[in-house]
Amino acid sequence: MQKRLKIAIIDSLGAHGSSHHYYLYGQVYGLSKLNLDVSLYTNNTTNNPNYKTVEFFQFYKNLFKSKYRVISGIRYIVGSLFSIIHARYKGVEICHYHIFHVNILVLFDFLLTKMLGMKVVYTIHDVVSFEKNNSKSKLSAWIYSKVDKIITHNEFSLKIFLSHFKNIKSEIDIIPHGNYIKFIDVEKDQSSSRDIIGIAGNKKVLLFFGMIKKVKGLDLLLKSLKHVLDRHPDVILVIAGKPWRNDFLIYKNIIKENGLENNCIIHDHFIPDEKVKYYYSAADLVVLPYREIYQSGVLLMSMSYQKPVLVSDLLPLTDIIKHLENGFIFKNGDVLSLSNELNNILENTKDLLHIKNKAFNFIKNNYDWESIAIKTKKSYESIV
Repeated sequence: MQKRLKIAIIDSLGAHGSSHHYYLYGQVYGLSKLNLDVSLYTNNTTNNPNYKTVEFFQFYKNLFKSKYRVISGIRYIVGSLFSIIHARYKGVEICHYHIFHVNILVLFDFLLTKMLGMKVVYTIHDVVSFEKNNSKSKLSAWIYSKVDKIITHNEFSLKIFLSHFKNIKSEIDIIPHGNYIKFIDVEKDQSSSRDIIGIAGNKKVLLFFGMIKKVKGLDLLLKSLKHVLDRHPDVILVIAGKPWRNDFLIYKNIIKENGLENNCIIHDHFIPDEKVKYYYSAADLVVLPYREIYQSGVLLMSMSYQKPVLVSDLLPLTDIIKHLENGFIFKNGDVLSLSNELNNILENTKDLLHIKNKAFNFIKNNYDWESIAIKTKKSYESIV
């Protein structure tokens, strides 16, 4: 009988400030269905998914509680020591990490994992967009050149990665981000959801959801809203998410300058899991006016919640969305294109039902975690 491959997913971020834990849950769920021995190591604010065949450990204790970086760093190192040594004690052969940026703590994990004789796999989420510091870029290049396997989510990410890190010889596989269908509860009562959020009357509701970063183009959406209101004064834009290294005053000024106060509902804070369904339920359309992106969890989340989407024409988005087939597309960075597309959608709302159903079926059939796990298992087997 063939020996079961032992895998550790080691991720300190988990449920902190995002929906990243659903990615982890989907990943370990899919892998556990393929006769792999899977363990998930994360922080103590992330709940156990309670999969019978997945072991769950919370060695990263109180990682985000302190305002002092030194204390947080010490807690991280302690969590990594316990996680990586425990994985080695269990006989794990591959440690799989999710990378959003590279720093000295990532280096610590890498060196300890390799010293203990285990293989290292990285899924790289933000490929290079936040590599502003040259020394960190050099550190990234060194680590990426030594890692056993790199995973990116699509061809675009791979192309950008290879253009930035030109001398990387590590094996690189493309494995997509999965859907959220298994992990969410769709709220069917739109009226009650709107009451919860604070939307009064019979309105057309646009939703901008997720962490607010400059590259996500909220300013473009606000500037286009003025032109939309000229033809559709009953439109409400709901902005739901926490600013990230981004002064929200910029957006408040745009709202004030364009007289949008009565047409915007602002919840500029992290939206807890139990309330997310109400925001999606309340919306008629989710808008992703991104200037840059490598892959979008918000896009897959929106489609999983059976909501139609309008996206900019960036390749990672148009790989999934086909205009007037399973969503809508506008020209990246173009306020006029965005406002025109919004007006067209709002004047032809009968198309939304057909399009959102096509979108849901598309990600259900093409982005399920069990199919993704088959690709991931092949990636693992190529390095053992």
